[in-house]
Amino acid sequence: MKNQIISFFISLLLITGSLKAQDMHLTRNGQITFFSTTPLEDIKAANNEVSSILNTKTGALQFVVLIKSFQFKKASMQEHFNQKNYMDSDNFPKAEFKGTITDLGKVNFKKDGVYPVTADGNLTLHGVTNKIKTTGTVTVKDGKISTTSKFNITLADYKVTVPAFQASKVAEAVEVTVNCNYNPYQPKS
Repeated sequence: MKNQIISFFISLLLITGSLKAQDMHLTRNGQITFFSTTPLEDIKAANNEVSSILNTKTGALQFVVLIKSFQFKKASMQEHFNQKNYMDSDNFPKAEFKGTITDLGKVNFKKDGVYPVTADGNLTLHGVTNKIKTTGTVTVKDGKISTTSKFNITLADYKVTVPAFQASKVAEAVEVTVNCNYNPYQPKS
């Protein structure tokens, strides 16, 4: 499914003429982690199957993550996370960010460096879309591009409810960290 999602987005963008292959960079194994801490328990999960596309000419940036691909240390946490009264991953199987690096002029993709940037766009999670703005970095090293960002989301903003008996174990705000290493898009011949 992950490959179908990324292929669909690339095809759509190429058909509409909004991207040229040399401007596109992608990954299918980016990483998103989230961390929640309360006095009773810390909750951390990682997903290493994040698909992302970056257009180095326009700054367009998109991430797609399958919710069931988050891995927890405790199997019970993973089971609860995917249930109907939390993320309801059967009805809301993916999260998605569509946005733009708004200060792309700060980045020289032809020169090694670490460039602080701002991204702004729409985050869809649990069937709810909210506008977000976050800071991060674009790193260029030996022609390779990577991005990182860390930001907080509030569960209530995405209508994620926590049952009352678990509320003391789950923080209202969750720290999200995104790390992606991109490769130039290579169209199939």
